[in-house]
Amino acid sequence: MDDLVTEQLAALQRLGWYHSMELPDGSVIPGFQTIAQLRTRIAQFPIPADLRGRRVLDIGAWDGWFSFEMERRGAQVLAVDATPQERFRVARELLGCRVEYRIEDVCHLSPAKIGRFDIVLFFGVLYHLKHPVLALEKVCELSTGMVCVESYVTDDGSDLTAKPVMEFYETNELRGQFDNWVGPNTACLLAMCRSVGFARVHFESVLSNRAHVTCYRHWPELSEPSESAPYLTAVENAATRDRDFSQLRDDYVAMWFKSARTDLTSENVYPQIGPYGTHAVFLQSTGGDGWHLNCKLPPGLEPGWHEATLRTSGSGWANRVRIGVDLPAEERHHRSGRAEAVHLRIATITDGKTWERNLVHTGVGSCISLWVGGLPEDADKSGVTVWLGGDDLLALFLSEADEHGVRQVNAMLPGGAQPGDCTVAVRFGDAVSASAPVKLV
Repeated sequence: MDDLVTEQLAALQRLGWYHSMELPDGSVIPGFQTIAQLRTRIAQFPIPADLRGRRVLDIGAWDGWFSFEMERRGAQVLAVDATPQERFRVARELLGCRVEYRIEDVCHLSPAKIGRFDIVLFFGVLYHLKHPVLALEKVCELSTGMVCVESYVTDDGSDLTAKPVMEFYETNELRGQFDNWVGPNTACLLAMCRSVGFARVHFESVLSNRAHVTCYRHWPELSEPSESAPYLTAVENAATRDRDFSQLRDDYVAMWFKSARTDLTSENVYPQIGPYGTHAVFLQSTGGDGWHLNCKLPPGLEPGWHEATLRTSGSGWANRVRIGVDLPAEERHHRSGRAEAVHLRIATITDGKTWERNLVHTGVGSCISLWVGGLPEDADKSGVTVWLGGDDLLALFLSEADEHGVRQVNAMLPGGAQPGDCTVAVRFGDAVSASAPVKLV
């Protein structure tokens, strides 16, 4: 340890309090951090002065200054720490505050235990954790609006385009403390915040190796669209290729859409699942006006049906597609083939390449594309089968319905498909379309 760190640790041990506390009579309990320093830290974030009607969660409250400040602004506050701090209880009594206090590890917190919060403070905790990304996902899950993250970083934040890197401290390499586990640079801290499911991550500042980052669950409001909205053609689980998702897995949502814009990036496309925005981790043109995007399923969604949509920085919202999150097994099965009446009809047959009607080219990697009416809105491709001659072909792609209720179904031709005349039909559950003629060439 250098002389400065040794001096700071000695001052902390001598004072006992880390946060200074200003009491109602104007006297001050001196702490390692002065009132001015504490006010400077909280001022790095765009937290409103009036928090009446808001719930605030302070994770890693320690002596409690930030918790008490949030209550002073009118919020209902829950303070959480991993170990009990008697100074918190003393300060709460001296100040006459009503802040609720709980002892719990951040990775064990859940909405079921403590509810959700408009604002979450996550100050000086991240680098004390062995599993920082997991903790950030938990913090995201608990928030409905804004999360304020303050963490030790290894740089001064002057180059946000630097390669994201993080140091790991096996013992007491960082400031002589055994519970300091990681030291990200600022770029790494921002990348971790983006990766856990926030919509927006905004860098505020770095002061004395403390980075301040504001994370938002929602996209900015758009007063007046200046361009046409995108059109979603398909939405599915990026791994399982269906529309079933779980908050218990690290699930990602794959979206295919059309947009007239040619300059799209992950910074100007705004995916949204249910009430929450989520950052695009992958975006690629598929040719023409087509695009493919992947984003993390945002934490904190209730079990049930949620609408997936997106917009660009200048457009209104696209059409909405329902996906299932943690659905009961019987409901997932129900979606794959209903017992109620479904009337299927084949509108068009092509091979998806030449676009010649009722003509499909054979060969390696060949595909048949059908436009089918009558499929239920929430049907997914796992319940759709294409009958081609004597072969059952599983649907590899199922689009959203167009304005006529028609959906595109793609299936790979069997490797041994031979040229000639045959018939094709589509099955969903017990419903089967009428057969239609098709020529394989």
